Amino acid sequence: MLAPVESRSVSPVFVGRTAELETLNDALARAAAGEPQAWVLGGEAGVGKTRLVEEFASAAAREGAVVVLGGCVEIGADGLPFAPFSTALRALCRELPDELAAAAAGQEEELARLLPELGESTPSGGSDRSDEEGMARLFELTARLLERVAATRTVVVALEDLHWADASTRHLLAYLFRTLRTGRLIVLATYRSDDIHRRHPLRPLLAELDRLRTVRRIELGRFNRAEVGRQIAGILACEPDPAQVDEIFERSDGNAFFVEELAVAAHEGSCTGLTDSLRDLLLVRVERLPESAQRVARIVAEGGSTVEYRLLAAVAQLAEDDLIEALRAAVGANILIAAPGDDGYRFRHSLVREAVGDDLLPGERSRLNRRYAEALEADPTLVPAGERVMRLASYWYHAHDPAKALPAVLDASVTARRRHAHSEQLRLLERAMELWDSAPEDTRATLRPVDYTEVYPPCGCDPATTPLRYLDLMAEAAVAGRRCGERERALKITKRALHLLEDDGEPLRAAWFWVQRSRLMQAMARGDGWKELGTAQELVRGLPPSEVHAEVLATAANWSMLRAPGPDAMSAAERAVEYARMVGAEDIELNARLTLGGLMVDAGDIDAGLAQMHEVKKEVLTRGLTTVVGRSHVNLPSALEGIGRSQEAVAILREGLRLTQEWGLRDSEAWMWTNLAESLISLGQWDEAAEAAVNAQRTGQSAKPHGGASNRLAQLALARGEIAEATRHLAAARASYGTHDPMPQNNLPMALLALGAAAAEGRLLDVRAEADRALDAGFPPGTHRYAWPVLLAAATAESDARAQALPTAQEGRAAFLERLFEAVRKLTTGAPVWLAYEKWTRAELDRAHGRTTTDTWSDVVTAFEALERPYDLAQVRHRLAESLLAVGGDDERARATELLRLTRATATHLGARPLADAAAHLAQRARLSLTAAPHLPTADPADSLGLTTRERDVLRLVSVGRTNRQIAEELFISPKTASVHVSNILGKLGVAGRGEAAAVAHRLGLFPAETLTSGTSG
Repeated sequence: MLAPVESRSVSPVFVGRTAELETLNDALARAAAGEPQAWVLGGEAGVGKTRLVEEFASAAAREGAVVVLGGCVEIGADGLPFAPFSTALRALCRELPDELAAAAAGQEEELARLLPELGESTPSGGSDRSDEEGMARLFELTARLLERVAATRTVVVALEDLHWADASTRHLLAYLFRTLRTGRLIVLATYRSDDIHRRHPLRPLLAELDRLRTVRRIELGRFNRAEVGRQIAGILACEPDPAQVDEIFERSDGNAFFVEELAVAAHEGSCTGLTDSLRDLLLVRVERLPESAQRVARIVAEGGSTVEYRLLAAVAQLAEDDLIEALRAAVGANILIAAPGDDGYRFRHSLVREAVGDDLLPGERSRLNRRYAEALEADPTLVPAGERVMRLASYWYHAHDPAKALPAVLDASVTARRRHAHSEQLRLLERAMELWDSAPEDTRATLRPVDYTEVYPPCGCDPATTPLRYLDLMAEAAVAGRRCGERERALKITKRALHLLEDDGEPLRAAWFWVQRSRLMQAMARGDGWKELGTAQELVRGLPPSEVHAEVLATAANWSMLRAPGPDAMSAAERAVEYARMVGAEDIELNARLTLGGLMVDAGDIDAGLAQMHEVKKEVLTRGLTTVVGRSHVNLPSALEGIGRSQEAVAILREGLRLTQEWGLRDSEAWMWTNLAESLISLGQWDEAAEAAVNAQRTGQSAKPHGGASNRLAQLALARGEIAEATRHLAAARASYGTHDPMPQNNLPMALLALGAAAAEGRLLDVRAEADRALDAGFPPGTHRYAWPVLLAAATAESDARAQALPTAQEGRAAFLERLFEAVRKLTTGAPVWLAYEKWTRAELDRAHGRTTTDTWSDVVTAFEALERPYDLAQVRHRLAESLLAVGGDDERARATELLRLTRATATHLGARPLADAAAHLAQRARLSLTAAPHLPTADPADSLGLTTRERDVLRLVSVGRTNRQIAEELFISPKTASVHVSNILGKLGVAGRGEAAAVAHRLGLFPAETLTSGTSG
């Protein structure tokens, strides 16, 4: 039998799309210049998206770009997790093997989840329970991999058919589009717009991308009549009859694929036999194939986007010659084409595949899926190893065989989890729950929880011999839902599970689900989660140690540390550590020890608490525990900042930033940027602090570190006199934190900012109202680091109001001041910085009563001179100067002049305009000149400048021309610390640069010639 004559339905001439192709070529030029490009190409099925991508890819390759393609894979109605990215990275590995290997260096194990060729990805161990950032880490490492590969070569990554994309692929694409900042890279994604109905899962992603200024979209329209004419001419290789062009244009409505089908049908003389049904139009040439070719087409339609030749042969069960002849007929008729790599076949257009698939009978569809599954079980090498488990699960599920489908679906869920494809894991687990009752009992009896419920502790049973339970699937699904953002689904699952457990007498299992419910309630802004944690604690009370018991205690302790620290939290943390050690739960133990250390510091046992936290940090780095490293580098610096050791905090935060950026821990990185901004503000490095806060807002997806960053920016704006800007940042912080889960570490800084803004605008009654709300809420143990600034700000507002004789100040003043004094009396200090704050706050209260003295303010200044807080020091120097001027006398005026000069210099350096103006105004009222340093009768001129011993050492080296790096080497400090000292010296001397500072030192004779000589010899 002769094969049918081949049909040519694709025009060899590229028609139209000139503007779109020019747009993409312009994007290529921008990418080649180092500006990464993100593009989305939409259009209805058959409009010509793939042809445009092919033409652009060819043009890019001619310009020297490396072009890699990846398509979303459909198996039945299922997508493969990360399929387009895996395909594109595999192509990139073939094109640039050395560059890809170098870019992936050190992260091969993690990136192997997307590209197995990089090495073995270690299956998640017990620590997976707390690896909440696993998916985000994979996304960040993928983005960095692409940026590094595209550092020196222009790379085009084209991802087709997003309408079939699995949720994990959509999430990764969104992440790339949000975070790509460098590299000669273009990411181009296509989707079928007519498939995007109102509830299509791609619709929210498209809406999100529309809001990103870095993402551009092209909507591909249909051809006009002239373009249809040129397309037909290309297909027929001759000028078509105008009447024929009119007819085809009218019937196709300018859709390029329908133009092709209609042109071929007309050329072959069958146009008059077509109906108006598009489905019939697509099937007409399939039905003209030989029966064997039609049969093969039906098999390929059900097998997935692409079917490997050997798999097709096993399912078709035709003699090899007959199969080849059938394929030759289908390929010759342009129904099927050879897949890239020449290893299989696919439909030339997905519309034809869908039409053929829709034409299958229900029994025929399930029978084909069974044959696919049986063939794959008999010979697993028929498909690529990375697709095998997922495809087998899909085939058995659509074969409607629960006995075979349940184990296969569960295996696929494990694969999805190990790839951090938690959305697909959840879908597969829900599918397993659907199959559970239908699967035979003997099938369920062979399943073991050790294989499928890695995150769910066995609660004392032997996982090797205990059969899998339906509750185990619910547990795994709840965690998967939380991690992929499907919290509503996860919450429903936990509710059903707890209902099933009501009469089962299994307190450990129930406690575990209550902990999950607590986390979900917090994440969904429906409460603070304490009620659920309380229930879990009651369930485990009195039970022997277990992982569940340890996790309940550790979670409760951490909750209390943030919201209600005290003895109960300390006890829970101690028992969590003990129980976790007894059962070998390493990650729970380390997290509980971090919590315990923080609680100890807050309780005043500073040295022991810090030692505990330092030890945990060291252990997690030694063991490479990414699940704890982020928290250890957030909590320890926070504890250090809380006791005024900001320099130490900054050093650990910089180390943590390096690690989180290397390991892709984006949410932990956001917390570190926020905490770094706080410590830099304390140290007087305000510009760098603002930069850190902005970095926090650009990093990660969690709302709370973003709220903290907004607080820092508001704090800086307020100190710089930018009240409107401070108010805007404060509103952003409130929006980030919400009202469902109040925490002192969030609420008190916001109260401080609101109070400060009211004071700056002279709204004393609002100051009192804000302070009263904070006092009403109380200051739990361990919150003094946030409470002291609030009390100080309220006391300062009252003392300023008295000084300014505000008419609104009198009524209620006495009662309010008494309330502040009582709070000061009760509030703990625990560290030198808060002892200094206590002195400052008491001094402001004395000033508010009109009984301040120079001795009082001298003590406050002395307390702050021992600390590295230049802005605080400048403020109390201003107060001391004011007090000295009130006393009068030449010595007092001279000393006040020097203090105001130092105050103004520091304030000017920081950009603290209100303080600088206050210093200048006070000097003007007292008729003092701040332009030159007066000569004070003192034995050591350095004393009059307020220089510390370390600052004198640094100034000595500055005077002989040392750089910051040379100063650091000679004094055994870091260059950054040297830079901070130089900035402080410039402020204290009231000079603009190092040369002026050296001149002042020489003029005042601070350093004898022999000292300078000896200093330069080394």
